[in-house]
Amino acid sequence: MNFLTQIDNLALLALLIISGITLFLPTLSTLISGKGLSPTEATIWINRRKAYVLDLRAEQAYKIGHLPNARHFPLDEMAAGLEKLKLDRKLPVILVCENGANSRKAVSALQKAGFLEVAALEGGLKSWQAAALPLVK
Repeated sequence: MNFLTQIDNLALLALLIISGITLFLPTLSTLISGKGLSPTEATIWINRRKAYVLDLRAEQAYKIGHLPNARHFPLDEMAAGLEKLKLDRKLPVILVCENGANSRKAVSALQKAGFLEVAALEGGLKSWQAAALPLVK
């Protein structure tokens, strides 16, 4: 009887470890591959990790609608304007553009500037809207 209880406990422990790994793998693979964050992952970064959101689109597009608490930061001002934002380099940063292409290109620039965790919103604002998440005007 005691032997069976130990086996049950080991099985539950193994299930717990496998479940934890399965839940963490998407975030880990995103950080390693630089692929980008899904809208769901971005929401988790924003709500739980206090991530900054930088919108790289043109000012007119930003005014039409952007992610809540996003800061407008045009891609062409990346080199000169980064210091003006006064961001904590220890906090994560999510980059947003229209479809994700420009954001992916800008990830390495922020990493070179000393930001520890930077990711692009995969699919950009289009994927955010497709997920029916809110925009601010």
